[in-house]
Amino acid sequence: MLKELRNIKGIKINEPKGAFYLFPDVSELFGQHFDGKTINNADDLCLFLLEEAKVALVTGNAFGSPNCIRISYAASMEQLKEAVYRIKSAISQLN
Repeated sequence: MLKELRNIKGIKINEPKGAFYLFPDVSELFGQHFDGKTINNADDLCLFLLEEAKVALVTGNAFGSPNCIRISYAASMEQLKEAVYRIKSAISQLN
C-alpha cells in the first residue's frame, strides 16, 4: 500500500511504526475540484472518496492532524489493492 499510495500525486506518506493504519498528508489536494465541488479539507476529501471511489476513510481531525486522512489496512490484500486502485482513480479526476 505504501508504494502504491506514494505514486498518487498529492499524497505524502511516511512508513508507520507498528500501526495497522496509514496516515497520509493530503493537503496538496485541497483546493482541487470535481463536478463543481471543491476539496477544501480532509473532510471534503473523505466524502469525495466515499461518494466517487466507494472507499470509507477517516479524517485526521479527531487525531489532531487536519491535513491527514486515516487509512486502515486491517483487510485482505485483495480488498486493499482494490481500495488503492479506487482512490487513485478518483483522485486522478480532481483538477
